[in-house]
Amino acid sequence: MKFSIVILTAVVLLVALVTIGTVSAADTSTTTDHTITATGTGSVIGTPDRAQISLAVETENADVKVAQADNAAIMTKVMDALTAAGIPKDALKTTGYNIYPVYDDSKLPLGQKIKAYHVTNTLTITLHDVSRTGEVIDIGVANGVNQANSIQFLLSDEQAQVLRTEALKEATDRAGADARTVANSLGVNITGVKTADVSQGYTPVLFQNYAKSDVAVGGAVPTPIQPGDITVTATVTVTYLTG
Repeated sequence: MKFSIVILTAVVLLVALVTIGTVSAADTSTTTDHTITATGTGSVIGTPDRAQISLAVETENADVKVAQADNAAIMTKVMDALTAAGIPKDALKTTGYNIYPVYDDSKLPLGQKIKAYHVTNTLTITLHDVSRTGEVIDIGVANGVNQANSIQFLLSDEQAQVLRTEALKEATDRAGADARTVANSLGVNITGVKTADVSQGYTPVLFQNYAKSDVAVGGAVPTPIQPGDITVTATVTVTYLTG
C-alpha cells in the first residue's frame, strides 16, 4: 500500500513539473518587439468599361392570361431588336417577373374586387461598350419598354485589378511615409514589417428610375448618357518593427 502511495506521489510530482515547464516556456516567448502601426489610403480614378441597364415591360388586363401574353409578345420584340442591333444573347438576362392584382378601390371597405392584373417583366442588359447605353435604352423604348429602372456603370475584372494595384501602391507608400515620420520623431529606426492588413473596393456609378418620358421615342433625339468616373480605393494598415 505504501509502495502504491509512493508511485502515485511520484506521478503527481512529474505532471506538476511538466506543467510548470510548459508555462515557463510560454512566459519566455512573450514578445518584446517595438512597433509602429500606420494606416494609408490610396484612391485612383478610372473610367467604367461595363454597363448594366435594367428595362421592364409592364402590361395590364382584366384577364391575367391576356396580360401575360401581351407582355411576352412585347418583351420578345424588345429582345429581338436588341440582338438585331448586335447585342449578344448572353448579355440579356431576365432578372424579374411579377404578376399582381389591381383592386377596384371604389369597392372598399365592403370588399375587394380585382379590376385587372399587372404583369412586369424585367430585363437586364450587360454592355461591354458603355457608349451604347443610350442607344440600348432607345431601342428598348421604341419596341415597347415602358419602364427604365436603372443604369449601373462598372469596371471589368481586368480594369478593376489594374486600378486596385495602383491604389494599393499609393496606400502602402502613405503608410510607410507616416511610419517613418513617427520613427524619426521618436529617434528610432524602422527595421522591418511585422504585419500588413489590406482592404479595398469601389462603388459603381448608379442611375435609377428613368421614366419613359426621359428617353427618346421613335425619331426623337438619342438619349445622352454619360457614365462618369469610378474611384477605386485601398487601405493598408502596416505594423513596422523598430529598433
